[in-house]
Amino acid sequence: MIKREVYLEKIRGFYESDLIKIIMGIRRSGKSVLLKQIIEELKSNGIDDTHIIYINFEDVEYSFLDEYMKLNKFIKEKIVDDKKYYLFFDEIQFVEGWERVINSFKSTLNVSIFITGSNSKLLSGELATYLSGRYVSFKIAPFSFKEVVSLKKLTTRAEFEEAFDDYLLWGRNASKI
Repeated sequence: MIKREVYLEKIRGFYESDLIKIIMGIRRSGKSVLLKQIIEELKSNGIDDTHIIYINFEDVEYSFLDEYMKLNKFIKEKIVDDKKYYLFFDEIQFVEGWERVINSFKSTLNVSIFITGSNSKLLSGELATYLSGRYVSFKIAPFSFKEVVSLKKLTTRAEFEEAFDDYLLWGRNASKI
């Protein structure tokens, strides 16, 4: 797995911020991987596993959390003390009324919130209306050619040229060819 340092560098300063951190991008751009890399950094900085809550709403295991009141109850049952919790909601758009519960968590709990999404609601300018302007957003792009080179550990000119041709044709998915 390639560490997405270019994005982590931008986000690190907000780990402890009470602003909602929104990671946006097209499908398959690496949003979920980036969330997991942030979680790993938090753990390596001494944050206890019990204070990190990660939910991927594309996972059938969490399909029962389809509306904001169910998500509210689920999270509040997991928060058992006054220490800071780190909430990670991957593909939040699958929760009906998600913006209400996110605003509520931000206002009432000691939390740092990270959300991802790839639908038009999250990518549009309407986001400020949903979250009352209390967020910072980061746009994630698919792998750069430099990341593909790093992933494939290319060394020769022929390897670079072949990989570049694949990258031009297939983009991010060139790393899988």
